[in-house]
Amino acid sequence: MTTYAKKILELIEASDCHMTAEQVFDALRSTYPRVVLATVYNNLNRLCAQGAVRKVSVEGMPDRYDKTRRHDHLVCRYCGKLADVNLGDLTRQLEKTAGIPILSYDLKLLYVCEECKNKRKGM
Repeated sequence: MTTYAKKILELIEASDCHMTAEQVFDALRSTYPRVVLATVYNNLNRLCAQGAVRKVSVEGMPDRYDKTRRHDHLVCRYCGKLADVNLGDLTRQLEKTAGIPILSYDLKLLYVCEECKNKRKGM
């Protein structure tokens, strides 16, 4: 694993949010000021392919990167805010319902966050 990849993995593991590539880039530049955005994307793609980092895609939003521990996400329908939710491992239930072995799944539950609820009340 390259020096950049190690640091990117550390940043994602230490983060309490779901970082975009640009946020990773900004954080990485504080330690490595000469790093370029393409290097960040290349390393993120490699880390995802290796299973060290999880990419979370939400329509209309930039991809975000997350820890790989088993968890699911709440996604605000209006602003795209991501929040972790632990529903436990549903693999057995999904396999039973689908009638096939499940390798993995990515569950995103749509909701309306408090900020968007408050904004919509004021309209």
